[in-house]
Amino acid sequence: MRIKSVQAIPVRLPRDIARSRGTAGSPTSLSGECAYRWSTAYPVLYSENFETALVRMELENGLVGWGEAQAPLAPEVACSIVAHLLRPALEREEFDGTVERIAALWDRMYATMRVRGQNGGFMLDAISGVDLALWDLAGKIAGKPVCALLCAQPKFRIPVYLSGTSGQGPQERAAFAARYADEGISIVKLYYESEWRDLLAIADRLPATMRFAVDALWHLPPDRAISMGRELDARHARWLECPLYPEEVEAHAALAAALRTPLALGESYRSLRELRPFLPFVGVLQPDLGRCGITGSWRIAAAFSGEIVPHLSIAMGPQIAAALHYAAAAKNCSLCEFNPHVFDTANSFLHTPLMRKGGEYHISEAPGLGIEWNARFDANFA
Repeated sequence: MRIKSVQAIPVRLPRDIARSRGTAGSPTSLSGECAYRWSTAYPVLYSENFETALVRMELENGLVGWGEAQAPLAPEVACSIVAHLLRPALEREEFDGTVERIAALWDRMYATMRVRGQNGGFMLDAISGVDLALWDLAGKIAGKPVCALLCAQPKFRIPVYLSGTSGQGPQERAAFAARYADEGISIVKLYYESEWRDLLAIADRLPATMRFAVDALWHLPPDRAISMGRELDARHARWLECPLYPEEVEAHAALAAALRTPLALGESYRSLRELRPFLPFVGVLQPDLGRCGITGSWRIAAAFSGEIVPHLSIAMGPQIAAALHYAAAAKNCSLCEFNPHVFDTANSFLHTPLMRKGGEYHISEAPGLGIEWNARFDANFA
Protein backbone atom coordinates (compact mmCIF):
# COMPACT_ATOMS: atom_id res chain seq x y z
CA MET A 1 0.00 0.00 0.00
CA ARG A 2 1.09 3.61 -0.45
CA ILE A 3 1.41 6.59 1.85
CA LYS A 4 -1.49 8.89 1.02
CA SER A 5 -0.71 11.95 3.13
CA VAL A 6 1.67 13.39 5.72
CA GLN A 7 0.46 16.29 7.84
CA ALA A 8 2.18 18.22 10.65
CA ILE A 9 0.26 20.07 13.36
CA PRO A 10 1.85 22.70 15.63
CA VAL A 11 0.50 22.53 19.19
CA ARG A 12 0.50 25.44 21.62
CA LEU A 13 -1.43 25.13 24.88
CA PRO A 14 -1.53 27.52 27.85
CA ARG A 15 0.01 26.26 31.08
CA ASP A 16 0.52 27.41 34.64
CA ILE A 17 4.18 28.47 34.71
CA ALA A 18 4.27 28.86 38.50
CA ARG A 19 2.89 25.35 39.00
CA SER A 20 5.26 23.89 36.42
CA ARG A 21 8.43 25.47 37.82
CA GLY A 22 10.92 22.88 39.02
CA THR A 23 9.68 20.24 36.54
CA ALA A 24 10.43 19.27 32.94
CA GLY A 25 10.24 22.07 30.40
CA SER A 26 10.22 24.88 32.98
CA PRO A 27 12.71 24.04 35.74
CA THR A 28 13.77 27.62 36.50
CA SER A 29 12.11 30.97 37.05
CA LEU A 30 11.69 33.04 33.88
CA SER A 31 12.06 36.73 33.08
CA GLY A 32 10.41 38.88 30.43
CA GLU A 33 6.92 39.40 29.09
CA CYS A 34 7.06 37.65 25.70
CA ALA A 35 5.74 34.17 24.98
CA TYR A 36 9.36 32.98 24.98
CA ARG A 37 11.24 34.02 28.09
CA TRP A 38 14.81 33.80 29.33
CA SER A 39 15.71 31.59 32.25
CA THR A 40 16.98 33.61 35.20
CA ALA A 41 19.65 30.97 35.89
CA TYR A 42 21.36 30.47 32.52
CA PRO A 43 21.10 31.68 28.89
CA VAL A 44 18.29 29.69 27.30
CA LEU A 45 14.71 30.41 26.26
CA TYR A 46 11.61 28.67 27.58
CA SER A 47 8.04 29.00 26.41
CA GLU A 48 5.25 30.11 28.70
CA ASN A 49 3.09 27.59 26.79
CA PHE A 50 3.05 23.83 26.34
CA GLU A 51 4.39 23.41 22.78
CA THR A 52 4.98 20.39 20.57
CA ALA A 53 4.57 19.22 16.96
CA LEU A 54 2.29 16.33 15.98
CA VAL A 55 2.52 14.31 12.76
CA ARG A 56 -0.41 12.51 11.15
CA MET A 57 0.28 9.97 8.41
CA GLU A 58 -2.44 8.19 6.45
CA LEU A 59 -2.17 5.21 4.11
CA GLU A 60 -4.31 4.69 1.03
CA ASN A 61 -6.37 2.10 2.90
CA GLY A 62 -7.35 4.72 5.51
CA LEU A 63 -5.04 3.52 8.29
CA VAL A 64 -3.64 6.45 10.30
CA GLY A 65 -0.44 6.67 12.32
CA TRP A 66 0.56 9.41 14.76
CA GLY A 67 3.99 10.76 15.61
CA GLU A 68 5.44 13.72 17.47
CA ALA A 69 8.60 15.81 17.31
CA GLN A 70 10.20 17.29 20.42
CA ALA A 71 9.42 20.97 19.84
CA PRO A 72 9.18 22.89 23.13
CA LEU A 73 9.68 26.15 21.21
CA ALA A 74 8.64 27.13 17.69
CA PRO A 75 6.83 23.92 16.71
CA GLU A 76 6.04 25.56 13.37
CA VAL A 77 9.68 25.00 12.34
CA ALA A 78 9.50 21.20 12.54
CA CYS A 79 6.04 21.31 10.96
CA SER A 80 7.32 23.40 8.06
CA ILE A 81 10.15 20.92 7.44
CA VAL A 82 7.63 18.08 7.37
CA ALA A 83 5.35 19.97 4.98
CA HIS A 84 7.96 21.29 2.57
CA LEU A 85 10.75 18.67 2.61
CA LEU A 86 9.60 15.36 4.07
CA ARG A 87 6.07 15.13 2.72
CA PRO A 88 7.24 15.23 -0.94
CA ALA A 89 9.79 12.52 -0.13
CA LEU A 90 7.15 10.21 1.37
CA GLU A 91 3.78 10.65 -0.27
CA ARG A 92 2.98 7.92 -2.81
CA GLU A 93 5.82 5.79 -1.45
CA GLU A 94 5.08 2.12 -0.81
CA PHE A 95 4.86 1.12 2.84
CA ASP A 96 4.49 -2.48 3.98
CA GLY A 97 5.06 -1.90 7.70
CA THR A 98 8.35 -3.79 7.93
CA VAL A 99 11.24 -2.59 10.08
CA GLU A 100 13.42 -2.63 6.97
CA ARG A 101 11.04 -0.32 5.11
CA ILE A 102 10.94 2.13 8.03
CA ALA A 103 14.75 2.24 8.01
CA ALA A 104 14.76 2.84 4.24
CA LEU A 105 12.27 5.71 4.58
CA TRP A 106 14.31 7.20 7.44
CA ASP A 107 17.36 7.17 5.17
CA ARG A 108 15.28 8.74 2.37
CA MET A 109 14.18 11.58 4.67
CA TYR A 110 17.74 12.11 5.91
CA ALA A 111 18.98 12.26 2.31
CA THR A 112 16.70 15.17 1.42
CA MET A 113 19.11 17.72 2.95
CA ARG A 114 22.15 15.67 3.94
CA VAL A 115 24.60 17.08 1.38
CA ARG A 116 23.45 20.59 2.30
CA GLY A 117 24.65 20.10 5.86
CA GLN A 118 21.19 19.86 7.42
CA ASN A 119 21.89 16.68 9.39
CA GLY A 120 20.85 17.66 12.92
CA GLY A 121 18.73 20.12 14.88
CA PHE A 122 15.25 20.90 13.63
CA MET A 123 15.73 18.63 10.60
CA LEU A 124 16.17 15.56 12.81
CA ASP A 125 13.31 16.67 15.05
CA ALA A 126 10.99 16.66 12.04
CA ILE A 127 12.29 13.30 10.79
CA SER A 128 11.76 11.84 14.25
CA GLY A 129 8.15 12.96 14.36
CA VAL A 130 7.49 11.23 11.04
CA ASP A 131 9.47 8.17 12.17
CA LEU A 132 7.18 7.71 15.18
CA ALA A 133 4.14 7.82 12.87
CA LEU A 134 5.70 5.14 10.64
CA TRP A 135 6.25 2.86 13.65
CA ASP A 136 2.69 3.48 14.82
CA LEU A 137 1.45 2.40 11.38
CA ALA A 138 3.77 -0.61 11.36
CA GLY A 139 2.35 -1.85 14.64
CA LYS A 140 -1.21 -1.37 13.41
CA ILE A 141 -0.45 -3.27 10.19
CA ALA A 142 1.08 -6.15 12.17
CA GLY A 143 -1.57 -6.01 14.92
CA LYS A 144 1.19 -5.70 17.55
CA PRO A 145 2.42 -3.04 19.97
CA VAL A 146 5.54 -1.26 18.77
CA CYS A 147 7.67 -2.81 21.52
CA ALA A 148 6.84 -6.27 20.13
CA LEU A 149 8.16 -5.20 16.72
CA LEU A 150 11.47 -4.22 18.35
CA CYS A 151 12.05 -7.37 20.39
CA ALA A 152 10.53 -10.80 20.96
CA GLN A 153 9.96 -10.43 24.70
CA PRO A 154 9.25 -6.83 25.69
CA LYS A 155 8.72 -5.72 29.26
CA PHE A 156 5.20 -4.44 29.88
CA ARG A 157 6.02 -2.86 33.24
CA ILE A 158 8.66 -0.13 33.50
CA PRO A 159 9.66 1.54 36.79
CA VAL A 160 9.34 5.33 36.75
CA TYR A 161 11.38 8.09 38.29
CA LEU A 162 9.86 11.40 39.32
CA SER A 163 11.17 14.27 37.18
CA GLY A 164 11.31 17.46 39.23
CA THR A 165 9.64 18.81 42.33
CA SER A 166 7.21 21.68 42.86
CA GLY A 167 7.17 23.98 45.86
CA GLN A 168 8.55 27.20 47.33
CA GLY A 169 11.53 25.89 49.25
CA PRO A 170 13.48 22.73 50.16
CA GLN A 171 10.90 21.57 52.70
CA GLU A 172 7.94 21.88 50.29
CA ARG A 173 9.86 20.32 47.43
CA ALA A 174 10.98 17.37 49.53
CA ALA A 175 7.39 16.92 50.69
CA PHE A 176 6.25 16.92 47.04
CA ALA A 177 8.68 14.06 46.32
CA ALA A 178 7.65 12.23 49.49
CA ARG A 179 4.05 11.98 48.25
CA TYR A 180 5.28 10.02 45.25
CA ALA A 181 7.58 7.92 47.40
CA ASP A 182 4.44 6.84 49.26
CA GLU A 183 3.08 5.62 45.90
CA GLY A 184 6.14 3.46 45.28
CA ILE A 185 8.46 5.74 43.27
CA SER A 186 12.02 5.34 44.54
CA ILE A 187 13.99 7.92 42.49
CA VAL A 188 13.47 11.67 42.03
CA LYS A 189 15.40 14.03 39.76
CA LEU A 190 16.19 17.44 41.23
CA TYR A 191 16.85 20.44 38.96
CA TYR A 192 19.72 22.77 39.78
CA GLU A 193 18.74 26.40 39.25
CA SER A 194 21.06 28.79 41.08
CA GLU A 195 21.37 27.69 44.71
CA TRP A 196 23.35 24.46 45.03
CA ARG A 197 22.83 24.38 48.79
CA ASP A 198 19.07 24.46 48.30
CA LEU A 199 19.29 21.46 46.00
CA LEU A 200 21.34 19.52 48.54
CA ALA A 201 18.88 20.55 51.24
CA ILE A 202 16.06 18.95 49.26
CA ALA A 203 18.13 15.80 48.77
CA ASP A 204 18.89 15.60 52.48
CA ARG A 205 15.18 15.84 53.35
CA LEU A 206 13.99 13.06 51.05
CA PRO A 207 12.50 9.88 52.50
CA ALA A 208 14.98 7.09 53.23
CA THR A 209 13.31 4.99 50.53
CA MET A 210 14.05 7.55 47.78
CA ARG A 211 17.32 8.14 45.92
CA PHE A 212 17.92 11.29 43.89
CA ALA A 213 19.49 12.28 40.61
CA VAL A 214 20.49 15.81 39.61
CA ASP A 215 19.88 17.65 36.35
CA ALA A 216 22.39 20.51 36.32
CA LEU A 217 20.84 22.06 33.20
CA TRP A 218 24.23 22.50 31.48
CA HIS A 219 25.50 25.14 33.90
CA LEU A 220 27.75 23.77 36.64
CA PRO A 221 30.57 26.31 37.10
CA PRO A 222 33.59 24.70 35.35
CA ASP A 223 35.92 25.58 38.23
CA ARG A 224 33.57 23.99 40.79
CA ALA A 225 32.03 21.12 38.84
CA ILE A 226 34.25 18.44 40.38
CA SER A 227 33.79 19.62 43.97
CA MET A 228 30.02 19.90 43.44
CA GLY A 229 29.95 16.45 41.89
CA ARG A 230 31.82 14.99 44.86
CA GLU A 231 29.07 16.26 47.13
CA LEU A 232 26.75 14.09 45.04
CA ASP A 233 29.21 11.20 45.40
CA ALA A 234 28.96 11.54 49.17
CA ARG A 235 25.17 11.29 48.95
CA HIS A 236 25.20 8.36 46.49
CA ALA A 237 23.36 10.27 43.79
CA ARG A 238 21.88 8.12 41.05
CA TRP A 239 23.35 10.28 38.25
CA LEU A 240 24.47 13.82 37.32
CA GLU A 241 22.68 14.97 34.18
CA CYS A 242 23.76 17.64 31.68
CA PRO A 243 26.48 19.15 33.90
CA LEU A 244 28.26 21.25 31.21
CA TYR A 245 27.54 22.77 27.80
CA PRO A 246 26.55 19.93 25.45
CA GLU A 247 29.40 20.45 22.96
CA GLU A 248 32.16 20.12 25.58
CA VAL A 249 33.34 16.54 25.09
CA GLU A 250 36.73 16.80 26.81
CA ALA A 251 35.36 18.62 29.86
CA HIS A 252 32.64 16.00 30.30
CA ALA A 253 35.22 13.22 30.02
CA ALA A 254 37.39 14.80 32.70
CA LEU A 255 34.41 15.26 35.01
CA ALA A 256 33.30 11.67 34.53
CA ALA A 257 36.80 10.44 35.39
CA ALA A 258 36.83 12.46 38.62
CA LEU A 259 33.47 11.27 40.01
CA ARG A 260 31.80 8.08 41.15
CA THR A 261 28.37 9.48 40.27
CA PRO A 262 27.58 8.50 36.66
CA LEU A 263 27.15 11.25 34.10
CA ALA A 264 23.85 11.22 32.21
CA LEU A 265 23.69 12.72 28.71
CA GLY A 266 21.54 12.42 25.62
CA GLU A 267 18.71 14.92 25.31
CA SER A 268 20.80 17.51 23.45
CA TYR A 269 21.80 15.10 20.68
CA ARG A 270 19.81 13.68 17.80
CA SER A 271 21.84 10.84 16.33
CA LEU A 272 24.43 8.19 17.05
CA ARG A 273 26.90 10.32 15.10
CA GLU A 274 26.44 13.21 17.56
CA LEU A 275 26.53 10.95 20.62
CA ARG A 276 29.48 8.74 19.65
CA PRO A 277 32.21 10.95 21.23
CA PHE A 278 30.45 10.70 24.61
CA LEU A 279 29.81 6.94 24.65
CA PRO A 280 33.18 5.92 26.18
CA PHE A 281 32.47 7.74 29.45
CA VAL A 282 28.74 8.39 29.75
CA GLY A 283 27.11 6.35 32.52
CA VAL A 284 23.42 6.83 31.69
CA LEU A 285 22.35 7.48 28.11
CA GLN A 286 19.16 9.51 27.61
CA PRO A 287 17.97 9.58 23.99
CA ASP A 288 14.88 11.69 23.38
CA LEU A 289 12.41 9.85 21.15
CA GLY A 290 11.08 13.16 19.82
CA ARG A 291 14.58 14.08 18.63
CA CYS A 292 16.05 10.70 17.67
CA GLY A 293 12.90 8.81 16.71
CA ILE A 294 12.49 5.12 17.39
CA THR A 295 14.77 4.24 14.49
CA GLY A 296 17.59 6.51 15.64
CA SER A 297 17.17 5.60 19.30
CA TRP A 298 17.32 1.89 18.47
CA ARG A 299 20.57 2.42 16.58
CA ILE A 300 21.92 4.27 19.62
CA ALA A 301 20.90 1.40 21.92
CA ALA A 302 22.70 -1.10 19.71
CA ALA A 303 25.95 0.85 20.08
CA PHE A 304 25.81 1.30 23.87
CA SER A 305 26.13 -1.39 26.54
CA GLY A 306 25.47 0.81 29.57
CA GLU A 307 22.21 1.95 31.15
CA ILE A 308 19.63 3.70 28.96
CA VAL A 309 16.92 5.94 30.43
CA PRO A 310 14.86 7.76 27.77
CA HIS A 311 14.48 11.50 28.15
CA LEU A 312 10.94 12.87 28.36
CA SER A 313 10.18 16.58 28.49
CA ILE A 314 7.20 18.51 27.11
CA ALA A 315 5.26 15.90 25.15
CA MET A 316 1.84 14.66 24.20
CA GLY A 317 0.73 11.05 23.79
CA PRO A 318 2.76 9.83 20.79
CA GLN A 319 6.11 10.93 22.16
CA ILE A 320 5.50 9.53 25.65
CA ALA A 321 4.13 6.27 24.24
CA ALA A 322 7.15 5.94 21.95
CA ALA A 323 9.52 6.35 24.91
CA LEU A 324 7.61 3.68 26.84
CA HIS A 325 7.67 1.19 23.96
CA TYR A 326 11.36 1.86 23.44
CA ALA A 327 12.04 1.33 27.15
CA ALA A 328 9.98 -1.87 27.07
CA ALA A 329 12.10 -3.29 24.25
CA ALA A 330 15.63 -2.09 25.08
CA LYS A 331 17.40 -4.75 27.13
CA ASN A 332 19.54 -2.24 29.04
CA CYS A 333 16.62 0.03 29.99
CA SER A 334 14.73 -0.48 33.25
CA LEU A 335 13.58 3.06 34.09
CA CYS A 336 11.63 5.85 32.43
CA GLU A 337 11.02 9.52 33.23
CA PHE A 338 7.70 10.68 34.72
CA ASN A 339 6.56 14.29 34.96
CA PRO A 340 3.10 14.54 36.56
CA HIS A 341 2.08 17.83 34.88
CA VAL A 342 3.16 16.71 31.41
CA PHE A 343 1.62 13.26 31.88
CA ASP A 344 -1.73 14.74 32.94
CA THR A 345 -1.76 17.15 29.99
CA ALA A 346 -1.03 14.35 27.53
CA ASN A 347 -3.72 12.12 29.02
CA SER A 348 -6.32 14.88 28.84
CA PHE A 349 -6.33 14.43 25.04
CA LEU A 350 -6.37 10.61 24.96
CA HIS A 351 -9.39 8.33 24.79
CA THR A 352 -7.45 5.58 26.56
CA PRO A 353 -4.96 7.21 28.95
CA LEU A 354 -1.34 6.22 29.31
CA MET A 355 -1.09 4.18 32.51
CA ARG A 356 1.02 4.65 35.61
CA LYS A 357 0.22 2.53 38.63
CA GLY A 358 2.30 3.31 41.68
CA GLY A 359 5.95 3.18 40.74
CA GLU A 360 5.50 1.67 37.28
CA TYR A 361 4.31 2.52 33.81
CA HIS A 362 2.03 -0.12 32.32
CA ILE A 363 2.77 -0.41 28.61
CA SER A 364 -0.21 -0.66 26.25
CA GLU A 365 -0.54 -3.92 24.33
CA ALA A 366 -2.77 -2.27 21.71
CA PRO A 367 -1.42 -2.23 18.13
CA GLY A 368 1.08 0.50 17.27
CA LEU A 369 1.74 3.16 19.90
CA GLY A 370 -1.74 2.63 21.37
CA ILE A 371 -2.78 6.27 20.82
CA GLU A 372 -6.44 7.10 20.33
CA TRP A 373 -7.53 10.73 20.61
CA ASN A 374 -10.62 11.87 22.50
CA ALA A 375 -13.18 14.57 21.72
CA ARG A 376 -11.06 17.29 23.35
CA PHE A 377 -8.34 16.65 20.79
CA ASP A 378 -10.82 16.84 17.93
CA ALA A 379 -12.15 20.12 19.27
CA ASN A 380 -8.68 21.67 19.39
CA PHE A 381 -6.76 20.16 16.48
CA ALA A 382 -9.02 18.32 14.03
